Amino acid sequence: MNIRLGAVVLGLLMPALVLADEYDLTVDRVEIDTGDFVKQGIGYNGKSPGPVLRFKEGETVRINVTNNLDEMTSIHWHGLILPFNQDGVPGISFPGINPGETFTYEFPIQQAGTYWFHSHSGFQEPDGAYGAIVIEPEGREPFRYDREYVVQLTDKHPHSGDRIMRNLKMMPDYYNREQQTVGEFFSDAAENGLMNTIRDRMAWGDMRMMKADVEDVQGFTGLINGKGPEQNGTGLFEPGERIRLRFINSSAMTYFDVRIPGLEMTVVQADGNNVQPVTVDEFRIGVAETYDVIVRPREEQAYTIFAESMGRSGYARATLAPEPGMAAAVPPLRKPARLTMADMGNMHGMDHGNMDLDSSDDMSAMDHSGMSGMDHGSMMMGAQSQNDPFYASGSGLTPKAANGGKFLSYADLKAQNPLYEERDPTREIELRLTGNMERYTWSINGVKYEDADPIRLKYGERVRFKFVNETMMTHPMHLHGMWSILDVGAGQWNPIKHTINVNPGTTVYMETEVDEPGQWAFHCHLSYHAAAGMFRKVIVEGGPEPTRAKTSLNTEEGGEA
Repeated sequence: MNIRLGAVVLGLLMPALVLADEYDLTVDRVEIDTGDFVKQGIGYNGKSPGPVLRFKEGETVRINVTNNLDEMTSIHWHGLILPFNQDGVPGISFPGINPGETFTYEFPIQQAGTYWFHSHSGFQEPDGAYGAIVIEPEGREPFRYDREYVVQLTDKHPHSGDRIMRNLKMMPDYYNREQQTVGEFFSDAAENGLMNTIRDRMAWGDMRMMKADVEDVQGFTGLINGKGPEQNGTGLFEPGERIRLRFINSSAMTYFDVRIPGLEMTVVQADGNNVQPVTVDEFRIGVAETYDVIVRPREEQAYTIFAESMGRSGYARATLAPEPGMAAAVPPLRKPARLTMADMGNMHGMDHGNMDLDSSDDMSAMDHSGMSGMDHGSMMMGAQSQNDPFYASGSGLTPKAANGGKFLSYADLKAQNPLYEERDPTREIELRLTGNMERYTWSINGVKYEDADPIRLKYGERVRFKFVNETMMTHPMHLHGMWSILDVGAGQWNPIKHTINVNPGTTVYMETEVDEPGQWAFHCHLSYHAAAGMFRKVIVEGGPEPTRAKTSLNTEEGGEA
């Protein structure tokens, strides 16, 4: 059987092997060594992460997946546009792959760029069942590079996914290791005044919430391509070369702030789609997102790829170097992030016990636009200002570059070439992101997945989704099977994504051309939020049989980065 897979050179990338369109994957019990601890997990072809699958735009691939586990499994091809019965979500698009069975996926490759694959069964993905996908375009890229590396991030925890979920259900702050301290109280009092600090602590106490609730799960080791910080995976370069880094966040729960001290990064793709190049010093990559960047190291020295968790509780690290064995300094972790009342939408009366907001009466007095302080549909978003428009004004999560330079905002993303003609949406659907911290349940419009009706869409319509985040957590929302057009105020140049991050206290809009019939999943990509109920089935009614091809996304020529 011919197989074309990527491979890792010193922990970052493997050159392609034989070019073909048929692939074999096994799903196996594996041992995962992070450098901090060793645990049993799940992987592909005997390893976690699995191999880098390399496809070619325009081909049709067959992927034979053999389940060597003693439980059902599945593979979802994250971000790929394909027939719904090949999407790999048990109970929605297919029954799943039983122990000992081989299931053959077959679908056309209708796009190019950086994507990934992972199990959609239980907590197999956080337990190690994930890998990268690189799709070569039929035409030329609108940017030049001399070599490339996949940089696949994840947060590996010593506990299994099942155990983590049990602990969160028992005590939602079980894994919170960044609690506020007495020393922090005195430093806040010195900066903000004693009475202001006391009032602030009392307000959070009344809500039975914590400013430190930035990350649900801490105590992990950050990995890049399966290697922990001390194992230091390395990619080589010749000074002056343009290096393409394909960043993928395959974490269960962790957002990473990525920088390479000493190098600027030019962002050229977001979620596999070409964007107009934007040069930054740092960017935040949400769970399930991908960003492709170009860097050009000119000096004969090592550079650290540093991915620091949004909550500053851990990091992943790798190295770019002209020779094996070289290393650069690893930056210290920055001060832990703290939520503010802006992240709560100034809802001072809300506590853990009533965050589910199941009753429509609970919502009657709330002004969603006031929660976010913005309406993306009516504001112009050009260059990044002091307050990133995709964060609540005054948010404790608003990112800042470590060197004081440019931090990427969603507002900076513009499509390289529009995929769809601009047209008015046929209707709007509001999705309130809701939850109950006391019981660790997460929901949409106050209803968990098992109690919810499907979202029904009509083939050929254009739907505008309005996300209103009424929780204190950040949610990366992923719609399977169709592109999400993120509204950044750029009209036809709005970027095309498969995962859209919605920060606390904000309202975010996306539009979807309903052009793929079938049944699809729509969910928060934080593993334990999806499992706890922030999930929906989407049914697209009407349309042709799901076998047609789509116009390529990335073959138009454009300016070089």
